[in-house]
Amino acid sequence: MSSDVETIAAEPRDRAGKGAARAARRAGMCPAVIYGGKRPPLTINVSDRVIRKEAGKAAFFTTLLDIQVSGKKERVLPRDLQLHPVTDVPLHVDFLRVSASTRVVVAVPVVFLNEDASPGLEKGGVLNTVRHEVELSCLADSIPDQLEIDLTGTEVGDSLHASALTLPADTELTITDRDFTIATIAAPSALRSEEEAEEGEAEATEEAEESAAESEEE
Repeated sequence: MSSDVETIAAEPRDRAGKGAARAARRAGMCPAVIYGGKRPPLTINVSDRVIRKEAGKAAFFTTLLDIQVSGKKERVLPRDLQLHPVTDVPLHVDFLRVSASTRVVVAVPVVFLNEDASPGLEKGGVLNTVRHEVELSCLADSIPDQLEIDLTGTEVGDSLHASALTLPADTELTITDRDFTIATIAAPSALRSEEEAEEGEAEATEEAEESAAESEEE
């Protein structure tokens, strides 16, 4: 993760409740709360425009932010975003206080490297992604931007499992009881159709032979 942490401004929200939240939204602000770190929750308002910009980023929930409020900075990690069910307008954001020693669970995207070095894909195979993200436990200051799997040498029919991931130091998977599948190299549809046709012909031939044998016995 980049060492640069973006700072966004916020203002304290003195009153909680639906009425105060609606008033904040009418004023172009998004209600939010900062919690954790063994300190009391802090209710704040953040510019709706800023929240829309940040929430529009693919890595919103794995990106550290510094929130400037009342002359102090709070380092946080977004943990929950409530959107209007019809308009998708941000309604409320939960931020978790973090430090260098805070351990968090996050979902990190998986990317695939060296597709051109995969014989299976070169033959027309299809990369079937089972998990686009993988859940990790890591330090808040060390959240990886992505996890990588090398496709070099993979063939049609191969499965790529969690053990193929390159994990950063001091990072571990939250699923530890099995080597779960991340992706497979599936046969192209034309090849599958051909194989299915051959299987159908073989079954039809077998059935015909069995029927002929039964007729002879009679």
